[in-house]
Amino acid sequence: MREYQGHEEAYYTKASIGRLKRIPNMNSPLPSDTNSTRYPASIKGVLIHDDKVLLLKNEREEWELPGGKLELGETPEDCLAREIEEETGLDIAVGQILRPYVFYVSDLIPVLILPFHCRCKNFDGIRLSHEHKEIGTFNINRLDQLNLPIGYQNTIRAARERHKL
Repeated sequence: MREYQGHEEAYYTKASIGRLKRIPNMNSPLPSDTNSTRYPASIKGVLIHDDKVLLLKNEREEWELPGGKLELGETPEDCLAREIEEETGLDIAVGQILRPYVFYVSDLIPVLILPFHCRCKNFDGIRLSHEHKEIGTFNINRLDQLNLPIGYQNTIRAARERHKL
């Protein structure tokens, strides 16, 4: 779908929940901050059930939270619901955002982590997608025994404390 307003062209995309989102013309002049430092963003979900957290093992042999990258025109919440369904098969409800932070992949590549507390009825029926090597649920009190980056550990503990309130 295209919309013409004067000489400006806009594109629309249909987000996963069916709303139309306006996407600006990507050929328009760039804003003045184009030379600023940029970080890719990764939207992550903390799913806790019966004091266990759902984690996925990546290609670096690290455990991580489910989630991924935003698609054009997608909200962080829509992205997270889509990514978790793709990676685990679970239907989740996205809750409050937790404390964002910058994680360095392999100590080199900065990525802005936007974690959200999520809810699901249980972990029955979880499945492993082609994107990860393993999937599992782990006792929150034993996170330090896993190859799990400290940022994820802190985020999981913060989500548990918030959930208890």
